[in-house]
Amino acid sequence: MANPILNDRFTEAEGVVSGQIMTVNGTLDKTFLLFLCALLPAAYTWNQFTAGFTDKAGMLMGVGAIVGFIMALIISFTRNKFLTPLYAVCEGLFLGGVSAVFNAQYPGIVIQAVIGTFATMFTMLGLYRVGAIKCTDKFRSIIFTATLSVAVLYLIQWIGSFFHYSIPAIFGAGTIGVGFSILVVAIAALNLILDFDFIEKGSQAMLPKDYEWYGAFGLMVTLVWLYIEILRLLAKLRDR
Repeated sequence: MANPILNDRFTEAEGVVSGQIMTVNGTLDKTFLLFLCALLPAAYTWNQFTAGFTDKAGMLMGVGAIVGFIMALIISFTRNKFLTPLYAVCEGLFLGGVSAVFNAQYPGIVIQAVIGTFATMFTMLGLYRVGAIKCTDKFRSIIFTATLSVAVLYLIQWIGSFFHYSIPAIFGAGTIGVGFSILVVAIAALNLILDFDFIEKGSQAMLPKDYEWYGAFGLMVTLVWLYIEILRLLAKLRDR
């Protein structure tokens, strides 16, 4: 899920009196570095799966998901920049496995999801830059509530899976299921606006240089979520 800690409280509370400050370009550079950290582990897990070592790939994917989630929580509340590369590595292990599984069942779906993710990112960036979507307090509150609601639904579904229970319709490939996935993709995409706003406002408020890592982390969290949701949507459309 997107990082709910990225908000105006930081820009109001902390500014740099002396020393290096957060910049947009510096944040983008660190975002690129985090994706490089994720790329090699993702390729390794993918190769293990395609080579037939599915158990090993599944283990790596599970470790990546669990440790990555723990790292995300720690980073969100402590802003520890040294953990962000570790988070990226864990996400790479997880994404490599997930992508391999989806691609085995739906050949070519991964490249479609990657293109869709970056197309969505640049579209939202364009809308943000021209002012078509403004990150007001009301907008932030609505997106946060929507994101939290999706998280609660996924948590209920995950707990229910242990008892062989699934929330009816919304996780299937029917019309309601596809509509739900489109809604979640839209919510994930709109979370990018929150990330862009944090990065821009942070640089304007002259936050410490370390916040570039935090902005990069928030952007990566959102893009990973968006990519997974686009994968799910495309899979549902293929199943119809």
